[in-house]
Amino acid sequence: MKIVEGKLVAEGQKIGIVASRFNDFIVSHLITGAEDCFVRHGGNTENLTLAYVPGAFEIPLTAMKMAESGKYDAVVCLGAVIRGATPHFDMVANESAKGIAQAAMKSGIPVLNGILTTDSIEQAVERAGTKAGNKGADAMLSAIEMINLNNGL
Repeated sequence: MKIVEGKLVAEGQKIGIVASRFNDFIVSHLITGAEDCFVRHGGNTENLTLAYVPGAFEIPLTAMKMAESGKYDAVVCLGAVIRGATPHFDMVANESAKGIAQAAMKSGIPVLNGILTTDSIEQAVERAGTKAGNKGADAMLSAIEMINLNNGL
């Protein structure tokens, strides 16, 4: 049986990052985690391109444009949607996730969802580099692995 697995080596990879400006006090830590992960796995920061969008709802469009441009091996989407007192949270979280999945399926390259969806600011802080690790780094690590997996298929 032939087994194909993605290696965790970023050397030569080109990755686009789409990040939300909304909740930047959280998202900036996700970006830092993603960049650190890329470098620790052999990537060169000159091969990262960061595009800022207003909020998580706007991430899928830019992710799609980056994915279809042919310039990137993967796109990592970073944001933070924190539940409030209205149903707006559900709409933004659901539609951004759906749009990211569509961008991956349509473009044929990995488009990773690193958007935090939390019930509180405390939960977001935990997932942006404290108790629960850094989900920006996790999304980048998945991107690195998926690029190598796809190259091996």
